[in-house]
Amino acid sequence: MTKTYGFDTLQIHAGARPDPATGARQVPIYQTTAYAFRDAEHAARLFNLQEVGFIYSRLTNPTVAALQDRIAALEGGAGAICCSSGHAAQIMALFPLMAPGCNIIASTRLYGGTVTQFSQTIRRFGWSARFVDLDDLAAVEAAIDENTRAIFCESIANPGGYITDLDAVSAVADRAGLPLIVDNTSATPYLCRPFDHGATLVVHSTTKYLTGNGTVTGGVVVDSGRFDWSASDKFPSLSQPEPAYHGLKFHETFGPLAFTFHGIAVGLRDLGMTMNPQGAHYTLMGIETLSLRMERHVANARRVAEWLEKDPRVSRVTWAGLPSSPYHHRVERICPKGAGALFTFGLRDGYDACVKLVSALELFSHVANLGDTRSLIIHPASTTHRQLSPEQQQAAGAAPDMVRVSIGIENAEDLIADLDQALAAASA
Repeated sequence: MTKTYGFDTLQIHAGARPDPATGARQVPIYQTTAYAFRDAEHAARLFNLQEVGFIYSRLTNPTVAALQDRIAALEGGAGAICCSSGHAAQIMALFPLMAPGCNIIASTRLYGGTVTQFSQTIRRFGWSARFVDLDDLAAVEAAIDENTRAIFCESIANPGGYITDLDAVSAVADRAGLPLIVDNTSATPYLCRPFDHGATLVVHSTTKYLTGNGTVTGGVVVDSGRFDWSASDKFPSLSQPEPAYHGLKFHETFGPLAFTFHGIAVGLRDLGMTMNPQGAHYTLMGIETLSLRMERHVANARRVAEWLEKDPRVSRVTWAGLPSSPYHHRVERICPKGAGALFTFGLRDGYDACVKLVSALELFSHVANLGDTRSLIIHPASTTHRQLSPEQQQAAGAAPDMVRVSIGIENAEDLIADLDQALAAASA
């Protein structure tokens, strides 16, 4: 679908056409593992990447393909690869770029599970991560060496709602000849379009706002199609001959779609981090109302954050939409439609009060998720970020006296009343 359509139109129509076999208007769930080939020559062309089509659902599936097209259209990308979770998407994004001995530069302000994946798990592949405060651009440049292959950050960081200066970080990446990978989960393409600020790849946990209802897990990697993978010898998986495809060079052959084709033909083929078609269907339906939901999420977040900031039981509120936030000046440039609905707030009575608060809430659900239509809360220091050191918790915005909220689309007055009674219980 042409990208001249507006966001609200694309979120409904991109990647979808009436089913040619039945006329079904909604994207069908193609619950099948395999697809019949027209003949032996057709099969050979598909396996040789000489023709685009469906082979086996570990690689491609029509329902998943529709979701890939829709998310790529919303992000303004050339293509996308859907996979089984947000964490899978992060590995899928790094897989074509990395080799044993290579490293990435990662923001200190990341979801705790991502910090663990990058500081611990990827070491088993021979990869490593260097965590740097991305506000310190000199430190970012100093951390880059000949083995660095990417810079990774979140547009709106989980848990604190910190907004990354994508323009400044992408300029550093460009000077170093490196791709910038941006996790856009908390912002969604409705609030932030990282490619417009120089990003190379975008990842999402589609589990969150894109699906929006807490029903299925999923992830996606979106490729801008703008990076020159052949400009140096740093990315041989994309620029050099691929033995499994008779010496085919992905970038030379597929141009702007090189990363996307590699992600499917090699990444999904060998890692098997496949999104199931029913999960893709749920996410397609969720995306149809993305803009409507995000507007309400942001409006409610503003109401709640402003109320919390005035409450004497609260020590601080990190929502970047507040004029008191040190990142408020970035909102209009990076997230012009709002600062999201994910943030933290601190309690003057500390850790114990946080534990009491989450137990006393009635409307807010105490869960390890975000981006639901329901309002959610968690105490990161004892849950999602508990595996980090105290120093890492502070750097990530997950101090022991902070709770994280994901503001839903309920009536804001009801959310404020629930927080008020829970704060009273926590302060008793």
